[in-house]
Amino acid sequence: MTKKFYITTPIYYPSDKLHIGHAYSTVAADTLARYKRLQGYDTFFLTGTDEHGQKIEQKAAEAGKDPKKFTDNLVVWIKDLWDKLDISYDEFIRTTDIQHKEAVQTIFTKLLENDDIYLSKYEGLYCTPCETFLTEFQTKDGTCPDCERELEKVEEESYFLRISKYENQLKEFYEKNPTWLEPSSRKNELVENFLNKGLEDLSISRTTFSWGIPVPNDPKHVVYVWIDALANYWSAIGYGSDDPKKQEQFQRYFPADVHLIGKEIVRFHGIYLPVLHIALGLPLPGKLFAHGWLLLQGGKMSKSKGNIVDPKVLIEQYGSDTLRYFLLREIPFGKDGTYSQERFEERINGDLVNAFSNLIHRSLTMIQKSFDFIVPSSKEPTILEENLIEFSSKTIQRIENSLDEFQFSVALTHLWELIAYTNKYIDDTQAWSLAKRDSEYAQTVFYHLAETLRVIAVLLQPFLPKSSQQVFHLLTIQDETLKTWESAKNFGSLPIGTKVLPSTPIFKRLV
Repeated sequence: MTKKFYITTPIYYPSDKLHIGHAYSTVAADTLARYKRLQGYDTFFLTGTDEHGQKIEQKAAEAGKDPKKFTDNLVVWIKDLWDKLDISYDEFIRTTDIQHKEAVQTIFTKLLENDDIYLSKYEGLYCTPCETFLTEFQTKDGTCPDCERELEKVEEESYFLRISKYENQLKEFYEKNPTWLEPSSRKNELVENFLNKGLEDLSISRTTFSWGIPVPNDPKHVVYVWIDALANYWSAIGYGSDDPKKQEQFQRYFPADVHLIGKEIVRFHGIYLPVLHIALGLPLPGKLFAHGWLLLQGGKMSKSKGNIVDPKVLIEQYGSDTLRYFLLREIPFGKDGTYSQERFEERINGDLVNAFSNLIHRSLTMIQKSFDFIVPSSKEPTILEENLIEFSSKTIQRIENSLDEFQFSVALTHLWELIAYTNKYIDDTQAWSLAKRDSEYAQTVFYHLAETLRVIAVLLQPFLPKSSQQVFHLLTIQDETLKTWESAKNFGSLPIGTKVLPSTPIFKRLV
């Protein structure tokens, strides 16, 4: 049976247009999904939007629209962004979907029947922009630690989830699974700041606004965002559905192999999500990875602060693969990174133009001039070719190791090392004049060069889908078996006599 791989992004809050920090999460998840598909996994990639809550209700009122129409417009914008970024999701879940509403109410009812939910009163601090309840020790001089806005004091009737009931089980889980939440610094912070200080029961309903999923049999309450939002990982693949196909889908993919999130929501996913799994007797996800923030030089990007970089503007100016490359290469995944236009342009000119695009263009131009666009047959290889093949093989293993550890920047560093090594191979063989000096060895060199371009294109697919397909097009490769991950390990698969196309640079230098 084919192995499965189920990966999710956080679902994004459509109170406004998204910024490149949101694109960062989604591009990373898309890269992993593409990588697993290339390896032959039955892959399911989920993303979507978290559309309920007081902030959406207020924003919609300000715009003179009902909340659903307000979010409809933003969802169209978000889906268009993912299309422009070549995000290959299998399902886009909206928390306003009927299937999601039914799943949330099913979950709520089961928890209530199990005595994991009780009715009481909530008194405390609340941040509306972040949709977050906070205790005194979590605040920053009376303001929200994330958006730095003033907090409201709220008092209302609320249903509570018995988080405290599962504190010991959760501690035991983390002790037995020390690498479940990564990076390790994130897990250490969670355990120290929350688990070791004792867990408080969680308010999971609100009565002061109506834009949400009604609590079953008590419609004056709506289900609070974090139960509503977290349930998307289940509802999207069929939890609680009566449809046999959806039931089969749920059995096939659940639980997720990887939940990919930003570090600001690690508490909700590192505590509340596993508690929901444990309380309902469901197997826990395979991995939770909480990456860092993409910062501007002035600090964290935030829709509520208004200091954002619009990814659509960058895509329109520079292309989708350029943005994907910068996000994946510039920032060590798991740590905070900084966006600047200067670094963005340096990556384009240095890596994409000087190294990658130049290698493709000069290689195909030389095959055109030396062998009239035809990839020749290889004769007896020398130590240079043997070293090239060995370096290619080692690169594949290094990239696999890096991607399996969510180290996208390291994986791309290894791929660009292969690109640099291939450029050096051209210099070492003086390929540009080789056909005139040694036509037989020239055949060997240009076959190995063309085949290395194929291998590079295969390895590039998870990261830069458009550019990799451009290379396949220039090599006139239509056979899909020559594009699989496994095919990159079989050096020498490119058919002799392949006709290459005239090359124009894939990326152009920014002046």
